[in-house]
Amino acid sequence: MSSEAILAKNLIGKKIVLGICGSIAAYKSALLTRLLIRSGAEVRVCMTKSATTFVSPLTFSTLSKNKVLTDLAANQEWNDHVEWGLWADLILIAPATANSLSKMANGITDNFLTAVYLSARCPVIIAPAMDLDMWKHPSTLRNLKQLREDGVHTINVEKGELASGLSGEGRLAEPINILVYLDNFFYHSKKLLGQKVLITAGPTQEKFDPVRYISNHSSGKMGIALAEAFAEQGAEVMLVHGPVNIELPDHPSILLFPIKTAEEMMNKCAELHPTSNIAVFSAAVSDYRLKSTSEKKIKKTGPEGISLELIQNPDIAARLGRNKTPEQIHIGFALETDDEEANAIDKLKKKNFDLIVLNSLNDKGAGFGVDTNKVSLITQNNVQKLELKSKVEIAKDIVSFAFQHFIVKKNN
Repeated sequence: MSSEAILAKNLIGKKIVLGICGSIAAYKSALLTRLLIRSGAEVRVCMTKSATTFVSPLTFSTLSKNKVLTDLAANQEWNDHVEWGLWADLILIAPATANSLSKMANGITDNFLTAVYLSARCPVIIAPAMDLDMWKHPSTLRNLKQLREDGVHTINVEKGELASGLSGEGRLAEPINILVYLDNFFYHSKKLLGQKVLITAGPTQEKFDPVRYISNHSSGKMGIALAEAFAEQGAEVMLVHGPVNIELPDHPSILLFPIKTAEEMMNKCAELHPTSNIAVFSAAVSDYRLKSTSEKKIKKTGPEGISLELIQNPDIAARLGRNKTPEQIHIGFALETDDEEANAIDKLKKKNFDLIVLNSLNDKGAGFGVDTNKVSLITQNNVQKLELKSKVEIAKDIVSFAFQHFIVKKNN
């Protein structure tokens, strides 16, 4: 099978920083970049100065569609290595030279690549490349040992003809072999393989007449971020969402179920809930709907106005909470304006939640419509307050919390 036909499905949507060091093997990184992009990854490339003598940064900026960085500062502006380190799902250094391995093992930060490495919170994988004697040298072996103890993963070098004319170990792994390694790495790092997750997101709309409805300001951003976070960990996600004006996720593990009203959401969730392992109720469901609606547009009849009779909508989380099995995990949300923690704990108990995510409209940067949130994760025995973060990062924190506090315990 040719490399053109191979697609590493577990790389879809992954954010990868590709670091390139000064080795003749750097030419292979161009093909590697192309394979990563074809596999659905988003790639940023950083290079050491010596790497640019082998392959032009223009090659990688063209292939990755992103700017290539080589320096900590350029044109009197600082290049933000911290942001790169936080952005990445994975840092891959290929080729990794003996010089760069030494700097990484000893925390030496004299270029952009090593600065990104020291700023990373994600996994780091190195694919070394060097001549035979350099590969076998005690200092190289010592540095590799230190990096492995630091948690860095290593793709083994391959045997063959080397730039020196010698033959033996030291060749950079072929790009297709690196791709297969990454695909397997992400597959085995998925903590929620086999789990089915039901998520509600966005607002609901309750019809008033053919052109008007009652709704709220929910954007659906939090629920969509949760769907993507669960899918990234290998779960099959069933996303039941109200009308939203943002882009919906295009992910092979996320099934979309659009609805409009609270009753439609209730019916769809009741259908999907029995097969779910985890249910997350993040939608802003209208508490009330009109008792009767008009099939024609209601006209203004005078200055006195009109009266609307409202009736309660079904409480989706409470109803499904009563049907919850001991094997299922329920996660709810509470948006409060006063007595926040007390109200959230009360809701946790009434709706049979295992975890409730509390956010307050009193916190700047939290609530409807914004890209950030500030929440507390509350269980029956614990309250964990999180700092203001993007909703994407909050979603990852919720998934990690659920895995550690519920799924691991259920499996032990």
